[in-house]
Amino acid sequence: MNGLPMLPTIVVDVSGSVLNIIFSSLSLWYAFRLTRLRPDNFLWGYLFYVTLAITAFALSRAVGHLAKEIFYITGNINLWHDIAPYSGGINTFCMISVAAVMIFYHKGVQAYEAIEQEAAKLKQSKIRLTKTANELKELNLNLEDKVEERTAELSESEKKFRHLFTASKDMVFFTDKHNRILDINASGLEMLGYASDDRPSLGLEDLFRNEGAVRAYGRSLVMYGYIQDLEAEFKKQDGTTVYVLISATALYDEYSQVIGSECIAKDLTRLKTMMEQLVSSEKMASVGQMAAGIAHEINTPLGIILGYAQLMMDDFEPDSETYQNLEVIERQTQASRKIVADLLKYSRQSGSARESVNVNEIFTDAVAITEHSLNLSHIKVYLHCAEELPVVIGDPEKLRQVVVNLINNAHHAMDGLERGELHLQTRYAKNEGKVIAEVRDTGHGIEDKIKAKIFDPFFTTKPVGKGTGLGLSVSYGIIQEHGGTIEIDSPVHEADGTVVQGTLFRLVLPVAQETSAIKEE
Repeated sequence: MNGLPMLPTIVVDVSGSVLNIIFSSLSLWYAFRLTRLRPDNFLWGYLFYVTLAITAFALSRAVGHLAKEIFYITGNINLWHDIAPYSGGINTFCMISVAAVMIFYHKGVQAYEAIEQEAAKLKQSKIRLTKTANELKELNLNLEDKVEERTAELSESEKKFRHLFTASKDMVFFTDKHNRILDINASGLEMLGYASDDRPSLGLEDLFRNEGAVRAYGRSLVMYGYIQDLEAEFKKQDGTTVYVLISATALYDEYSQVIGSECIAKDLTRLKTMMEQLVSSEKMASVGQMAAGIAHEINTPLGIILGYAQLMMDDFEPDSETYQNLEVIERQTQASRKIVADLLKYSRQSGSARESVNVNEIFTDAVAITEHSLNLSHIKVYLHCAEELPVVIGDPEKLRQVVVNLINNAHHAMDGLERGELHLQTRYAKNEGKVIAEVRDTGHGIEDKIKAKIFDPFFTTKPVGKGTGLGLSVSYGIIQEHGGTIEIDSPVHEADGTVVQGTLFRLVLPVAQETSAIKEE
């Protein structure tokens, strides 16, 4: 061993130690540069600490080797032997440091990955927040425009609803859960007899004439949520009845509880009246056909009975029992012939004249005929004839019969009164081209339940022997034959809205020009 040269070993040892110092320092410097470039990167930071530990170990080993060679060259090898344990301890400490750093590498990577995942979530949240913030910013910038646009849409929708509500010719109203009417349109108020600017406090119990209908209304809304085509009777302000067809829908709160309703009611009064008139017309047409068939069959034997009774009366003394019996036969036969004559008139089998008729003259003649009997019953007659009243085309005798019959009925209606009033009036409805003639009494009036029957053949409220029940039926047929209508109002509704006791019959006849035009067509 003493024969081998030590120089190569010393050169290699010194060169390796110097290079170890250089390369480890360069590695530490490079790792440091990486941490400066990416200070938030965990791996580069961890790599720097690993490099620092390895560099410390490399420096410790290199310095130890260089010190040993220097002591060896200078002949102080014994001094190295004293220092060597300490150098080895430092090397061991540095090695343990490197091992410790490497042991916690996996835990560090897991922590880094967890942090990266959280960072990714935070990044996504940041992106979403940024997007939401941009949307909010855009919404805030366009909010005013959107509010104006939405307000315009709501205004247009409300305008359409309000127009439907106000312009509807049917009754439209809203109720709350206590059946109070919250709002009602002008047509509804008019239908109930109120002015359009009135706002009466009403409930369903004030509308329905029948209390059971109110309960049925509420029950149907709760059970089904709607009401479809329910026929009912409403009370008007003056107490009269208006017939309606109801459709309603329930209104609910957030708990699906009924809190009210919205309802549309269509006025069926005119339709109901027309249907009743149609039924009456068909009924009278059937009776008229029957009357036409039997009138001629009965009239001939009645004439023979009357003739023979009158001939036999010449053979007996007026104070004899036989003569008085023949008078009874004569009287009842004449009454029967009058009924037959009414039947013939009702069936319209008798001819009708067609000429210009002044209704004022008809009224004047009728008053002249009946005035004496009216005066005996203390009935005051008021005749109001319109000046320059247009003429109508018709049969003056038949029209006079109608007016006289209405006056006689009014006379009967005021029987038992200490003093009654009979008002007869004519006027011209220029806009309608109609002549209107009215006969009004201050009698007891006509009950609602029989109003629909008064024009039926043989219907009468008079005692037996006082009437046949054909007078109004014949009058109805005569007015229809003249192209007009006959209306009834009982009790009487005045123009100022007041209601008075009595009955008013209104004859509506077309003026001559209009009638002529109808005939020409």
